[in-house]
Amino acid sequence: MRRRRGRPGLMGTMARTAVIAGTATAVSGGVQRRAADKAAAQQQAADQAAAQQQAVAQAAAQQQAQPAAAPAGAGGVDDRIAKIRELGELKAQGLLTEAEFAAEKARVLSM
Repeated sequence: MRRRRGRPGLMGTMARTAVIAGTATAVSGGVQRRAADKAAAQQQAADQAAAQQQAVAQAAAQQQAQPAAAPAGAGGVDDRIAKIRELGELKAQGLLTEAEFAAEKARVLSM
């Protein structure tokens, strides 16, 4: 059988075109996935920041809306301080978020 020399035939050209198209599609898909993942991560970070700001604003509004409580006895103040310290330790351990800490602290201070 004679071997053909020179340019590839129709089947060779079609095969090469299919490989190039498949590679381009895979690369394009990867780029699109990375861009979508990056956009989703940025959106999630923005949502979390907005939620934290909203929680802090709500805690501040709640604290301002409540009338000043009459001063409690020395035991009441010590209990509040102990509770706030406990909340601070939970936040330092990562068990409470900043927003949860602020909300609980406002609740303890309003007692």
